[in-house]
Amino acid sequence: MEVELSQALPPRVDVVVVGFGPVGKLLAIQLGQRGHEVLVVERYAGNYPLPRAVTHCSDFARILQSVGLAPSAIPEITEPYDDLYVWRNGDGDTLVEVDWSGRGESGWYNTYFFHQPTLERRLDELAGALPNVRVLRGFEAVGLTPHEEGCTVHTRRASLEARWVVGADGANSQVREWAGLEWHDEGYFYDWLVVDVKPGPGLSFPHVAAQACDVRRPSTMVPGGPGRRRWEFMRLPAETREELNDSAKAWELLEPYGVTPDNAELERHAVYTFQAGWAKRWRAGRVLLAGDAAHLMPPFAGQGLGAGVRDVMNLAWKLDAVLRGLAPEALLDSYGSERRHHVEAFVRFSMTLGQVICMTDADEAAARDRGLIAERSAGSPPPAPPRPGLGPGVHRGQWGGALARQGRVRVAGAAPEFFDDAIGGPGALVARNSRSLAGLPADVRSALRDLRVRPVALSGPDPGDVPVVEDVDGTYAAWLDELGADVVLVRPDFHVFATGGETSAASLAADFVGLVHGNL
Repeated sequence: MEVELSQALPPRVDVVVVGFGPVGKLLAIQLGQRGHEVLVVERYAGNYPLPRAVTHCSDFARILQSVGLAPSAIPEITEPYDDLYVWRNGDGDTLVEVDWSGRGESGWYNTYFFHQPTLERRLDELAGALPNVRVLRGFEAVGLTPHEEGCTVHTRRASLEARWVVGADGANSQVREWAGLEWHDEGYFYDWLVVDVKPGPGLSFPHVAAQACDVRRPSTMVPGGPGRRRWEFMRLPAETREELNDSAKAWELLEPYGVTPDNAELERHAVYTFQAGWAKRWRAGRVLLAGDAAHLMPPFAGQGLGAGVRDVMNLAWKLDAVLRGLAPEALLDSYGSERRHHVEAFVRFSMTLGQVICMTDADEAAARDRGLIAERSAGSPPPAPPRPGLGPGVHRGQWGGALARQGRVRVAGAAPEFFDDAIGGPGALVARNSRSLAGLPADVRSALRDLRVRPVALSGPDPGDVPVVEDVDGTYAAWLDELGADVVLVRPDFHVFATGGETSAASLAADFVGLVHGNL
């Protein structure tokens, strides 16, 4: 809920989140739903009213599902894109076709386009419904003082005490600077004009995502969420940012697409510098980073905001365990090591895609075109997003750190639903047969429950205390076959801890509990 300074604030909260963009909102919700006292400080009085990110993936959809905002429940905000992502040169020749169709491991479509401001309003509503989450708008953080029991966050209007502080304050993060967390810069800088349009009733476009790799003006055209379109135009070497960031220039660039002031509304135009880099460390004592404060990437893979919400899922369950005394502070060191590895892979993939399009030299572009057209003619597969898994941390074995599958299950004859909804969350110890779970010691069961990991069986006799669910589409049977396993432990952030055989459930669970508790 939003509060004014005149209202009494607690002398100390569990977590102060600096920044109330989508990453800060989601983190506040995840921690608030787990019962923690969260205070958010945001320097602006209201939400940023215009779109920024416009695309998300299957993993992001599952994260939205975890807070009750599954894409199927918010069709006015997000719509699936079940098609190709097409890259053409200035002559209209297809260079690359990336397959963005189908569904991903998380059960949702691989690609969606969405309207960020409307999504943020829904996140605001969720945060506002939690009495233990307080949002201080118009409070600019101006300093940070760490001490033995936490941190003091200084704002222009009050000083706030917290056990932990999370900087979700964007690319120019002050929290990162105050905490002394160094930045690795990939030296990637390109200016692009981002233009968002609401087409009028008589204007329609094919539902296509396309890159124009045209040396005369590299550009992008994609859906912008229901009822909207987005264009992006690269600044040419002879142009200044000021010349490009002008509404008249935006309309001039839109005209070849048939978009004019007579048939469309220009929602916004803004020049952004696409950058690439990440924080070398994501934790300094009781201070942590998330989202753009921890990493930046060009938008060509559509993974910038997705990386931020993945940060939240990783951080939330670990910070929850530390706050509740279930784990030592050292558990939070695995947050940075796991997420940074994943982020680095996507940053470099995004840069690789950017190097294809951000080209204004005709000779270089001609060589690029010849190479890509030849590869396509030879049947070479298009570049696929990396599947890096997590870096070193709280997982074991060949499949540890991989993204877990989500399929539909049926519980006690009810209608089929996604696994996370059916069992109350993603964390699970999944066994082919309930007999594998019969030997779980009571203390291990209790510890798993505290960490939001639920034993679930796909077949076998009903033991009474473990749900036996029907694997409606065979998703889990096929996945366990692929893993070569009979049991898999999935962490609360959708990632695999480890896999094992039919008699390994008890040891697998004990290993996970021991590692989180700091006893291994």
